[in-house]
Amino acid sequence: MSGPLAGVRVLELAGIGPGPFAAMLLADLGADVVRVDRPGPGALPAGDPKRDLLNRGKRSVVVDLKHPDGAEVVLGLADRAAIVIEGWRPGVAERLGVGPQAALERNPSLVYGRMTGWGQHGPLAHAAGHDIGYIAVAGALHPIGRSGGPPQIPLNLVGDFGGGALYLVVGCLAALHTARSTGRGQVVDAAIVDGTAHLTTLFAGLLADDAWQPERGRNLLDGGAPFYDVYATADDGHMAVGALEPQFYAELLRGLGLADADLPAQHDVTGWPVLRARFAEVFAGRTRAEWTELFEGGDACVAPVLSLAETQHHPHLVARATFEEHFGIRQPAVAPRLSRTPGAIGGSPPEPGADTATALTDWGLGADLPRWLDNGAVSQKQGDH
Repeated sequence: MSGPLAGVRVLELAGIGPGPFAAMLLADLGADVVRVDRPGPGALPAGDPKRDLLNRGKRSVVVDLKHPDGAEVVLGLADRAAIVIEGWRPGVAERLGVGPQAALERNPSLVYGRMTGWGQHGPLAHAAGHDIGYIAVAGALHPIGRSGGPPQIPLNLVGDFGGGALYLVVGCLAALHTARSTGRGQVVDAAIVDGTAHLTTLFAGLLADDAWQPERGRNLLDGGAPFYDVYATADDGHMAVGALEPQFYAELLRGLGLADADLPAQHDVTGWPVLRARFAEVFAGRTRAEWTELFEGGDACVAPVLSLAETQHHPHLVARATFEEHFGIRQPAVAPRLSRTPGAIGGSPPEPGADTATALTDWGLGADLPRWLDNGAVSQKQGDH
């Protein structure tokens, strides 16, 4: 492996969503990530594991944590890891014998990252949940949507991946930095509600300054402003407009052919309905491609709204190699980019148990491997490589 985390061993106790994404990011940056899968089907409907891109660059071992030796296998791996990532409900890892206390007693420098929705304590800590509920309670869902309409769901990007996985990675790397200088590890309690609430810091300041209206779709960044909105084109496409600054707004008006039109002032809130109607009328007169050609490369802050498939072919993203093809799948490249020790996408997502023998041996547990395979504590897929 290459990258800034080359030589860092990460043990991932298989979960769904933010935990696997966090471990994938660490693998992209060069960490040796071994994922512990359980026997049997996973938590989500079965799909082709080779297309589960959240597992790219990892190796998989199958461990039966209900077997008497299962916890010993996991703790043996944790002994040799710098970071453990676990995404179960509070108390589950402890009941299985692989919680942070057991792991840190054996490996005092270990960073034990815990990914949950509600956190390790609090009235909802043991309740089930998903992204939509976490961001709802954290205050991030309410402002997203049109005036007079319900909140709109921003996929699961804000909670699971923004407020969850990325905060887990930051916490684990910060704790790893401390562990390397002090020899003492710690537990990272990464709760999606905490991270998502943290993401709203800007708006907390605006609210305190009476610069944010509680009603949805009435503010500068929530679609309330006509110069920060999305408009339909003649071919049912859409253009995104973000002309906040006066000089960019002037470019927008020029591009729309409205520079000399009798219009309300940009920040005259009472005139926003007039501006929005006029902008909508003009944008509807041309296709998305025509507007893209007119605005692209300029300072009006206007961009086409692309689908997930289309974005892979946008000239700017092609020039930056934002997407790469690996193991037959075109996918997002490693981010962020480092000048001296860049990361790289590793191997294809493994099938569960594809690396049981090789990973356990590489991590120094080869002596016990035959016994564990024989008694069923671990298992491997045929053709283990």
